[in-house]
Amino acid sequence: MTYKNYPMVSRVVFGRGSFNQLDEILAPKRKGRNAPFIFYVDDVFKGNHWLTSRISLSYNDKIIYIPTNEEPKTSQIDQLVEDIILEYSELPSGIIGIGGGIVMDVAKAVSLMLTNKGQSKDYQGWDLIKNPAIYHVGIPTISGTGAEVSRTTILTGPVRKLGINSDHTPFDQVILDPELTKDVPTNQWFYTGMDCFVHCVESLNGTYLNAFSQSYGEKAFELCQEIFLEDHLSKEESQDKLMMASWHGGMSIAYSQVGVAHAMSYGLGYLLGVKHGIGNCIVFDHLEDYYPEGVAMFKKMKEKHGIELPQGICADLTDAQFNTMIDVALSLEPLWENAIGKNWKTKITRDVLLKLYKKM
Repeated sequence: MTYKNYPMVSRVVFGRGSFNQLDEILAPKRKGRNAPFIFYVDDVFKGNHWLTSRISLSYNDKIIYIPTNEEPKTSQIDQLVEDIILEYSELPSGIIGIGGGIVMDVAKAVSLMLTNKGQSKDYQGWDLIKNPAIYHVGIPTISGTGAEVSRTTILTGPVRKLGINSDHTPFDQVILDPELTKDVPTNQWFYTGMDCFVHCVESLNGTYLNAFSQSYGEKAFELCQEIFLEDHLSKEESQDKLMMASWHGGMSIAYSQVGVAHAMSYGLGYLLGVKHGIGNCIVFDHLEDYYPEGVAMFKKMKEKHGIELPQGICADLTDAQFNTMIDVALSLEPLWENAIGKNWKTKITRDVLLKLYKKM
């Protein structure tokens, strides 16, 4: 039996105000005046000097705002990489992603594609990246996706929505500053937090479960229950704990895998452009047959926070559109194997998925 030799984030700093240490963390990594740092910043912070005034730019450093109304596309990554190659004579000293899962995935993907030839769509899958990425840093401003710790970067390509899963994907440095999450709107906080909760449920109920993933998954699950079902936490404590839940949830799936909700959510994302967190919620709401206890708890959380999920998003789809979503979902074989077991193909038929999608 071979065991996964799993790459971790090699450096992490945690604490309120730790974002202020960005300069001193980056300084030793600068390769010279022609090798800039590129900062990809969630465009929600455009004009928000509270955050951007703390990024000090030297030489040719640049802030680029990344729109987050839709998930990253392979064509977008290729364009960002080309922009850097055309503008600078040397490779950047580093890529820094400041934002939610979308922005962190963009930073990871660009840092990989600067050192690997061709188009990013050619690397969607498992272990296709050959060369190490350039130095890259992740700074989450919302908690739950686990993107800050994962070995994947989720991209929508011409034919599928699938991550670049590789040992070179994880960040070299992560800064976890819970203060950066202070202005997240309630709905967004809930959907992204539920991404973490669903990670835990799928990991803890999966056939890939082992003591490593279980220890992280149980901690994240416990934190999610405390944050979303109990009333004793201050806003600051809740922010701190959700940031830790996100990290632990990400670590849990790193050494196992996600399951049914994620596989089906990729279908919604690919066809309808539904964002990942809310997509997971829409799917998970209908998965009592697979995760009865987790779904019951999710419904309680939803009620407690007054969250109304979109209904009927698949109501007017054609057979061809349903088939596209089903194709995307079924292509994620490791997720189904984790959720159902080696014989998953006998249980997860196109008809089973069609019935589920029609409920959404």
